[in-house]
Amino acid sequence: MLASVHIDSVAKLSKLGAVAAYAQVKQSHRNASLNLLWALEGALTGLPWQVVAREYRTSLLLALEQHQNAKVPISGHKRKNG
Repeated sequence: MLASVHIDSVAKLSKLGAVAAYAQVKQSHRNASLNLLWALEGALTGLPWQVVAREYRTSLLLALEQHQNAKVPISGHKRKNG
């Protein structure tokens, strides 16, 4: 799944962070579960995904929501030329 969004090294994953990497995967793989987010964060922190899911669930979900909201284009009023 990560390779399909061009995340092919630990360095790329680390640079993006677990939340942004998960969001990219989720865009192309709608069936990606939150277990992937827990696993990515675990890979970056050295914690088992189960610990991440239990102890960092809320903060990761909030970060994911903020990331998704930041990616939503803000629609404004269109001006007519002339």
